[in-house]
Amino acid sequence: EEVASPVVTYIDDGTLPHGFGSSEMDDEGMPTERTVLIEKGILKSYMVDRLGSLLTGYPKTGSGRRQDYTFAPTSRMRNTFIAPGTTPVEKLIEGVEYGLYAKELGGGQVLPGSGEYNFSVQEGYIIRKGRLEEAVRGAMLVGKGPETIRKVVAVADDLKTAPGMCGSLSGMIPVEVGQPHVLVSELVVGGQA
Repeated sequence: EEVASPVVTYIDDGTLPHGFGSSEMDDEGMPTERTVLIEKGILKSYMVDRLGSLLTGYPKTGSGRRQDYTFAPTSRMRNTFIAPGTTPVEKLIEGVEYGLYAKELGGGQVLPGSGEYNFSVQEGYIIRKGRLEEAVRGAMLVGKGPETIRKVVAVADDLKTAPGMCGSLSGMIPVEVGQPHVLVSELVVGGQA
């Protein structure tokens, strides 16, 4: 099933050397693996723990994780990222007549059930005729993840990831997340100066 733009490949990989979310085995004793979740816009797999496999019939992916023995393992991310594309970052910006370059995002939130999100733009610039112009402050990016991922028109070749912690029913776990620069055709920008 097509769930994203054809330029998007999304991966959750528990085997990356030195990845903050990597391990040999998950917390259910399953070997971790590289799981391609979305390939060129097509949904290919899920993060699946032992119970999830029993309930759905999907194969286990070594994604059963928990903070410690006081929590039951659940399907959780490991090192999750959008795979790099082939477009240099400069080319993404060159083709934009008018837009916003969100160089750095700050705090925000996502509602897991609907995918609705909002993130503050910590550092941003107006793009005019393919050039970065004046700085922007007080901007917020607002939308729904399932809609936004369909509006990605290009993915740059500059994947960057960062370590972090992810909290859920099975506690806080180490993860690594990231993406290259992406060009989104349309996005709601809110906030005030």
